[in-house]
Amino acid sequence: MRAALARIRNIGIIAHIDAGKTTTTERILFYTGFLHKMGEVHDGNTFTDWMEQERERGITITAATVACHWQNNQINIIDTPGHVDFTAEVERSLRVLDGAVGIFCGVGGVEPQSETVWHQAERYNVPKMAFINKLDRLGADYERVIGMIHERLTTKAYPINLPVGKEENFSGIIDLVRMKVCKFDPDSQTPSILVSDIPEDYLESAQLHREELIEAVAEFDDELMTSYLEGEAIADDVLKRAIRKGTVRNQFVPVLCGSSLKNKGVQLLLDAICDYLPSPLDIGCTQGFEPDTHEPVEIPCDPKGPLVALAFKVQIDKYVGKLIYIRVYSGLLKKGDSFINRTTGKRERVSRILQMMSNRKNDLEQLHAGDIGAIVGPKFTVTGDTLTSENMNVILHKMQFPDTVISVAIEPKTKADQDALKEALARLEEEDPTFNVRIDKETGQTLISGMGELHLDIIIDRLKREFNVQANVGAPQVSYKETITKQVVAEEVFQRDMAGKVNYASVKVRLTPVSLSKLPEGQKNMFVNQVKEEMIPAVYWKAIEESAFNSLNDGPLINGNVERVMIELIGGQYDQANSSEMAFHIATSMAVNKGLREAEAVIMEPVMLLTVLTPDEFVGDIIGDINAKRGKVDVFRRHNEFQQEIVAEVPLCELFGYATRIRSLSQGRAVYTLEFKKYEITPPNVQNVILKRIRGY
Repeated sequence: MRAALARIRNIGIIAHIDAGKTTTTERILFYTGFLHKMGEVHDGNTFTDWMEQERERGITITAATVACHWQNNQINIIDTPGHVDFTAEVERSLRVLDGAVGIFCGVGGVEPQSETVWHQAERYNVPKMAFINKLDRLGADYERVIGMIHERLTTKAYPINLPVGKEENFSGIIDLVRMKVCKFDPDSQTPSILVSDIPEDYLESAQLHREELIEAVAEFDDELMTSYLEGEAIADDVLKRAIRKGTVRNQFVPVLCGSSLKNKGVQLLLDAICDYLPSPLDIGCTQGFEPDTHEPVEIPCDPKGPLVALAFKVQIDKYVGKLIYIRVYSGLLKKGDSFINRTTGKRERVSRILQMMSNRKNDLEQLHAGDIGAIVGPKFTVTGDTLTSENMNVILHKMQFPDTVISVAIEPKTKADQDALKEALARLEEEDPTFNVRIDKETGQTLISGMGELHLDIIIDRLKREFNVQANVGAPQVSYKETITKQVVAEEVFQRDMAGKVNYASVKVRLTPVSLSKLPEGQKNMFVNQVKEEMIPAVYWKAIEESAFNSLNDGPLINGNVERVMIELIGGQYDQANSSEMAFHIATSMAVNKGLREAEAVIMEPVMLLTVLTPDEFVGDIIGDINAKRGKVDVFRRHNEFQQEIVAEVPLCELFGYATRIRSLSQGRAVYTLEFKKYEITPPNVQNVILKRIRGY
C-alpha cells in the first residue's frame, strides 16, 4: 500500500486567465492515453470545461477533477479557473492538493492573477513547479519571464529546461538534467520524443545553467554537495534526487518550458510531475486540532489508521443529487460506511463513492488515505467539514474565502417561479462559499451577492438553464458593511408574560471596535464571556453567544453585516424560576442592538486591487483617473518593453463602467484586472451619499 501511495500525485494547474491551463490539461490527458482526441478551448470541446457557460465563453468556471496515469504513476489533476471571480475554486482546490503547476504565458509573464494563485499556494505550503507556456508566440521571452518570477514570486526558481529557438523558431527543449535536446513532432501527436545531443551554439549556455542548477540544489543532498565541492561529475539520478528533495520541502521551484497548443514540452512536464512533485507520503502528517482543547493533532497518511477526511467542495448534480468532494488524509472509507461529521456532530452514511472525471463518474468501492473522490448520501455535510471515524476526535483547519463585494436584487418573474427560485438559490449557495443570499429587512427584496459581475452573470444563467427558473434582476450594487468606532456598554432586561408564564433575563454587554489583525484567523467578530456561573448559569451561555453574533447581521445604518466588533458579556441576572434560553436570547439581542446604535457606527466599502497594463503614452491619463476615483497607486513598474504596470487600490463603487472608461483613455490598448483587497471605512462625505441613496432622502 505504501508503494501505491508513493505513486500518487495530487496536483493542481494554476495560472492567470488565458495562460493555457485548460489546453495544458487537455494535452496531459491525451498523452497519458485518457483522451483519444484533443479538444481545443477555442472550439469549445475540451474535456475539463464541461459546463455550457465554460464552452461558450472559453473560460474555466468550476475546478474539474480528473485522474490519469503516466509511468506507473496516478496523477489526480484539478484544472482550476483563472478568473478572479472564481477564486473560491482555486482556494478549496489548493487546500487539498499536494503539489501545483503554475503556468505562465511566455509573452505576458507573471500576470496579476498568477501572483494571487501563487500566494494562495504559498499560504497552504504547497510545493510548486513553473511551466512557461506559449514560447512559440511573437514576443515570448523565457529569460524575461524567469526574471519576473524572481522579482514577484520567488527567488528559489531555477530552469531545468532551456528552449531551443525563439518565437516561431522555437523547435525543441534542452533537458538540463540529462544534458540532451528533446524535439517533438507536433503533427504526429504521439508521446514519442526525439532525443539528441545539444548543438554546439547552445552548449555553453546549457552548461552555465546546469552549473547554476547544481549550486541551487546542492544543499538538499549530501552526495551531490560532496561531488560538487570535489569537482566530480554529477550523475543524473543524484541531481534528480536533489531537485525532488528541494521541491518537496517547498524550498526549490523547477522551471520548465514549452508550447502546449503546439504539443511541445508536455511530456517533459509529465515526467517532472512524477519525478519532483510530492506523493501523499512525502507530505507526511496533516495538521488538525482537538475541538474542545484546540490542542494540535498530527494525522499520519496511513490507510490503516482511523478515518480523517475533508469535504472541500459541494456540487448539485441533476442525476445523483448532492455530490461531496473529499480528500482522505487517513484511513479507509468504503461504500455503505458511516462517519461522524466533526464540524456538526452528526452521523452520516455513504451510499456511493465516485471517481470524478470532469463531469463523468466512475463508481468505486472505497477511498483510502491520499485519494480524492466524491461521495453521495450525506445530507448535512458542507464545504470545509471534517469527516472522521467514531474513535477519532479531530477537526481539520477550514479554508478561508474572500468576502462578497457586489450584489443584485432578484425576484421571480411569476408567482409560479417563487418557490423554485428560493430552492435554486439555496442549492447554489450550498455549492459556492462566495455566493450569498439574503433578504433586505427594509425592502423585503432578495439580494444575491458574489465576487464580481461575471460571477453573478454565471449564477443567473445557471438559474435559467439548470433550474429552469425565470427571474427579474436589478442593476449591480456594491455590498457595504458596517463597523463601530466607539466602545460602549449596554444593558437590557427582558421580562414578559408568554403563554401564562413569566420570562425573565438581564444582560449587560460591552462592545469594542477591534482591528482585523487582533481577531482570530478567519473570524470577523469575537465574543468573550466575562461572567461567572453565579451571575448567569453556564446553561445560558451558548444562547447568549449565538444571539450576540446574530445581532451583528443587521447594522443600525444600512442593515448591513457589522464586523470588527468584540462583544464582552460583563454582567446580568437570572431568575431560577422564570429564566430561559429564549429570554436570554432576546435580552442579548436587545442589548447588542442598543449598543450598536450608541457606538457611532460607520459604513465600510470594498476596496479592489486594480492592475492596469498600458502602453507608456497613456500612463499619465490612467494614473490621473485612478486618483480622481479615490484610488491610491501602490506599484508602478515596467511590465515589458512596450507596457507599464500600474497597481492601485480603488473603491469598487468608483469602478462601475471602468471597461468603457479605460478603453477611451487608452484608445483600447490598455487591459486591466480587478481583485478584492479589503473592506475600508468610507470617508464621511461618501457615507452621507450612500445613506441618502439607500434611505431615499
